[in-house]
Amino acid sequence: MATTPAGRIWFGIAALAGTLHALASLYWGLGGTWLLDTVGRDLVSTLRDSLWVLLLVGVVKLLAAWLPWSAQDWPGPSQRAVRGVSWAGSVVLVAWGGINTVTANLVLAGLIMPDSDYDRTGMIGHAWLWDPLFLLWGAALITALLRSRTLPHRLHRRPRPTPPGENTQSDMKRRRPHSR
Repeated sequence: MATTPAGRIWFGIAALAGTLHALASLYWGLGGTWLLDTVGRDLVSTLRDSLWVLLLVGVVKLLAAWLPWSAQDWPGPSQRAVRGVSWAGSVVLVAWGGINTVTANLVLAGLIMPDSDYDRTGMIGHAWLWDPLFLLWGAALITALLRSRTLPHRLHRRPRPTPPGENTQSDMKRRRPHSR
């Protein structure tokens, strides 16, 4: 399937958003701490002794970011499989990113009151950075998948040639009736 230039751009935007997510996970998995507090202190304390998990998460995110882009021109069933998984993943990314972005912003605005004290820095990270980035990744991937769809085979048929001497609609439009 030949992807349109617009489809390629959207696949690229999705890949970039996923790569940013992946790079953060890989950086933290290697021991980096910049922006780590923006994911929430509970998650940080849970993963403190198993940072290798973040390396695995980072690799999975990289694959999820770049596989749809690279599979655009693959022939046959492998491309369909990647597109199917990409559709499922894009829906999850949009739902996860959208719900958590809205919820975190509602908490920060005071419209939702958590049962216990919450980590404001972590909430800001989810409201304004990580979850909107998931939302962007998913929305860009959905757009790319929509822009690169192929039509069913029956819609690809070429019009039947017009037999000689038979008028076509375009011939009829070009002819003007004689005015009297």
